[in-house]
Amino acid sequence: MSRQPLDASSLITHLDEYLEVEFTFIHTEELAAVLAAMPRDRQDFILEWTRRAAATNTELAFQFANRAKEALSEVEADAVASWCLHAMDSYDKAGLQAAMTVIRDLDAFLAVGHQRAAGSLFEEAVPVLLPFVQGLEGRRLKIEPGEFAWTDGEVLYLPEIVARLDNQADNFQLFKATVAHLWAQTRYGTLNVDLVTFCDGHPEPERVLALFHALETHRLDARIAAELPGLYRRMRALSEQLGDVPMPDAWQPALDDLARQQATVDDTLRWVGICAEHDALVSRCYQGRLNPAAAWAARLRRIERDKARLRESLRVIANELVEGRQDHAPPESFDVELPDPDAPNPSLQVEVTLSQQPLPIPDKVRDQLVSILLDLGEIPPEFLTPAGEGEYDPGLFDDTGPNPEDVWGGTYHEEGAYLYNEWDIARQAHKKNWCVLREIDVAPGDPGFYHATMGKYAGYIHSLRRTFEILRGEDKVLKRQTDGEDIDIDALVEAWSDVHSGLEMSDRLFTRMHKEERNIAVMFMVDMSGSTRGWINEAEREALILLAEALNTLGDRYAIYGFSGWTRKRCEAFKVKDFDDPWDENVIGRVCGIEPKDYTRMGAPIRHLVSKLKQVEARTKLLVTLSDGKPDDYDLEYRGEYGIEDTRQALFEARRDGVHAYCITIDREGQDYLPHMYGAANYTVLDDVAKLPTKVSDIYRKITT
Repeated sequence: MSRQPLDASSLITHLDEYLEVEFTFIHTEELAAVLAAMPRDRQDFILEWTRRAAATNTELAFQFANRAKEALSEVEADAVASWCLHAMDSYDKAGLQAAMTVIRDLDAFLAVGHQRAAGSLFEEAVPVLLPFVQGLEGRRLKIEPGEFAWTDGEVLYLPEIVARLDNQADNFQLFKATVAHLWAQTRYGTLNVDLVTFCDGHPEPERVLALFHALETHRLDARIAAELPGLYRRMRALSEQLGDVPMPDAWQPALDDLARQQATVDDTLRWVGICAEHDALVSRCYQGRLNPAAAWAARLRRIERDKARLRESLRVIANELVEGRQDHAPPESFDVELPDPDAPNPSLQVEVTLSQQPLPIPDKVRDQLVSILLDLGEIPPEFLTPAGEGEYDPGLFDDTGPNPEDVWGGTYHEEGAYLYNEWDIARQAHKKNWCVLREIDVAPGDPGFYHATMGKYAGYIHSLRRTFEILRGEDKVLKRQTDGEDIDIDALVEAWSDVHSGLEMSDRLFTRMHKEERNIAVMFMVDMSGSTRGWINEAEREALILLAEALNTLGDRYAIYGFSGWTRKRCEAFKVKDFDDPWDENVIGRVCGIEPKDYTRMGAPIRHLVSKLKQVEARTKLLVTLSDGKPDDYDLEYRGEYGIEDTRQALFEARRDGVHAYCITIDREGQDYLPHMYGAANYTVLDDVAKLPTKVSDIYRKITT
């Protein structure tokens, strides 16, 4: 039975509450009159999405409500909801003006709505594609939005959306293939020729550029096939799926030559002249475009910058070599050992030498050498001469990388940061790439704390190790086996009975001993907020030391990360121990160095550490949180329900990804919110911080057996 529509007076009451008219001076009478003439289901829909939008901005919500009737007359309610969410996302990224543009231009949103439904979006793909491309050999590339896919050798510019295929998964693979191909341009010398001058020397420069790009794409395909064979197979499948035209038969000699490992961009230029007589021009779906003028200008600037920075770095190294040795002058030049270009898989490993002896050099110097090698194919001798004092503008040597301590100015999309969604309970949707998280190594502390803890709990550690040794797995007897070390008497009796009954005798008459192997990976997420100052912080460090000593006996893989934050722009994960790190003096020093920081913004650190757990091959994956309280932040919005619901959503996403979460807290009020976040059986509240070191190991045994 349909419900009665709300009258104008009731609608005004709702709208005034959602739009905070007492403070915004918005007039809702005309809007309420329009809504009053609509069916109740549409009234409810518009009111609900107005309420959600108002949690982002009241003016945005008001304009949405005014356009909603028109929108619902043109498209389905799901499309209108997506339109509203897109406007809120635009507000998050670029402010009210960008969001209002979305609201005013419904037709433009609908025109690309089908693309957004099946396409791979830049904002969602980049958090995955950036670590992927920066993990490949070569210059540390950045990714930025652009009108089309191209690169200048330092930045990969990608379109807002890739939507040439029918589903998001395939479109993301096309995004990834495009990124790989742009990376190959920077790695294998595509940008090391002046294509503007080359093409201007021909009567049809655009056609020559297209021909060069087609042949160069084939050369790069061959290198990708050798470097990333799995991805290359996927690229070929995408090319076939999108109907890319095969290479002309007349090009076969060129294709064979360019597929050689030793082929260079100069070979491609040579074949352009030979193949220019053929009319057929082909392209691949993943090859992007070339921007010759911009790429060449960027290369020239980069070479001069890298030369200055390398020479200045060598000046510092030269001065350090003679420090304290006044009888020796600084070296006038250095040498380098370059990789063998004829090796099966030539790398970019460059060694700086002095008198034929390799020198240890900082990572930034190695990066400078690699960048020069990529642009020039060699390190010219003049680049290896230390700079004179004051020879270059000091501005060239400023570290352009992100400073974890300086995140407040300008955009928050800085290199080195991870971007994570955050759940907005009022919006009932994620804020896209809302939180900025950085990984920071914990500075080592006084190892005396470790020795004091080992002495304080000497007796307990001994018994704890014995208990954990039992957990490693006892030999179990497997019965009714086809072979083994002993006779299974029960099976033999049954078999003898079967024979006397005229049945066939079973061959499963043996027992065999079998040791069950543990296959567990555990991430310990340690609260490093300011509220842990004092005894709580000390108890956390003691607990981690005791637990690590026991886990080393058990053999489980484990990692330890601290977390803290100060608003969405400064979420931090503090690396104490990663899964592959041994329990040695370095890690022990970092455990001793754990100290209180800022606030307890939990959602982003959970998502970050879960992403690390997902990369570990293990049957059972656990996220164990040590905390002294509920989610909290300097940002008042995050306190209370918002922070709890964001944390709950992050834990739900973890469970969906196969990660089991457990919380150990000393907050006596934890029973008010922990069941809602973790579930009734997935948390423990300790009433005394002194019990934490001894209880953590007990709880770990329970949740892993």
